[in-house]
Amino acid sequence: MNRLSISILGLFSLAVSSVFAQQRTDEEAIRAVADNILKQPVTQFVGVKTGVTYNSTKEIPKGEDVKFKSPLTEWHYSNGVLDMSMIDLGKYLNEQKYIDYARNHVGFGFANYKYFKNTFRNDRNHWHWPFGQLWNFKELDDCGAMGAAVIEVYKYDAKPEYKKYIDNAANHVLNGQIRLVDKTLCRTFPREMTVWADDVYMSVSFLAQMGKLTGEAKYFDDAALQIINIADYLWCPEKELFYHCYYTDMKRNGVAFWGRANGWVMVSLVRLLEVLPENHNKRAELLALLEKQIVGVSRYQNANGMWNQLLDKAESYDESSATAMFVYGIAKALNNKWIDPAYERIAQAGWKVLKNTQITEDGRFSNVCVGTGITDDLAFYYNRPVGDNEKHGLGLIIDTGVEMMILNKKK
Repeated sequence: MNRLSISILGLFSLAVSSVFAQQRTDEEAIRAVADNILKQPVTQFVGVKTGVTYNSTKEIPKGEDVKFKSPLTEWHYSNGVLDMSMIDLGKYLNEQKYIDYARNHVGFGFANYKYFKNTFRNDRNHWHWPFGQLWNFKELDDCGAMGAAVIEVYKYDAKPEYKKYIDNAANHVLNGQIRLVDKTLCRTFPREMTVWADDVYMSVSFLAQMGKLTGEAKYFDDAALQIINIADYLWCPEKELFYHCYYTDMKRNGVAFWGRANGWVMVSLVRLLEVLPENHNKRAELLALLEKQIVGVSRYQNANGMWNQLLDKAESYDESSATAMFVYGIAKALNNKWIDPAYERIAQAGWKVLKNTQITEDGRFSNVCVGTGITDDLAFYYNRPVGDNEKHGLGLIIDTGVEMMILNKKK
């Protein structure tokens, strides 16, 4: 087959795929993603050198180095996002298999983490070993989103070990994690005492659910404080966007208006507002911040409905996870009647391109930036690769799909 024939065949396949995607309903598109996730082993290890699959730590030969067979088994904040999204999808569709995905993932972690803790705890950094973040709280990444996921699973499986973990996570977020003088949570590395937009979600996802679980005002108060303080550090009034970070030692912001970092702020806002008491004294301020952010990011939406990896850099690539987060945030705000219905056009334009071009026929979610730290050169952000069905985007697109199904069902 010559090069011209291959090119024509490729274009034909793309056209057929596009037509298929446009014929799918919202539910069919999100089911495709969720069912593809269910096909991946979330309860297995594999030998690093041998390639042998193990279904539990009891099967692992002494001293053998293993890793997760799938990155979806990790105890990473993106797995917490995914677990919660699968529970939300299961509740919305009334299908237990999606809820059981999260229950199985959390249950597998608690059933197997002690092997790594007892055998290798002094051998290497905790993040090297499977489930190291489950027992060794160092940063918000370790217990924020996964802590929130365990809270959600605890509502179905009220196991004492889950409750103990939840209480330990609460103690770390409230008392263990380093803070600035004004009580803003911050990071100790890779640069001392830095404030990240990402950490709004790492803390608020847990604090909001902890407030809902316990009814204690201290969790809601701290969650609201984190969003408001970090907005003060990171909001750029000229761009109407959030910087990725703030350096406390140099008293200046970073260089990038990274898409997913801005998305974490919006997702955190709507997640908190959903459970925050109506009479909370910061509710009006948070609602105003949400609308201000929606107006800001709407000015950077591309003609095709997507947002860029660097929001203010049109030459940077279209990025799916940030697009999903903005669509999700706007749709949830519309569904809860927090904003004017006129904003719906922004969400619909973004959802249309995600559903029709970024979710493949077999349920893979495309063009999601891999995990990204902070740096002071824009080239780093420009050149971050996109992963194949990258874990950072899977929970986000499911959440987005659920909110868009709710929104479109009302119509």
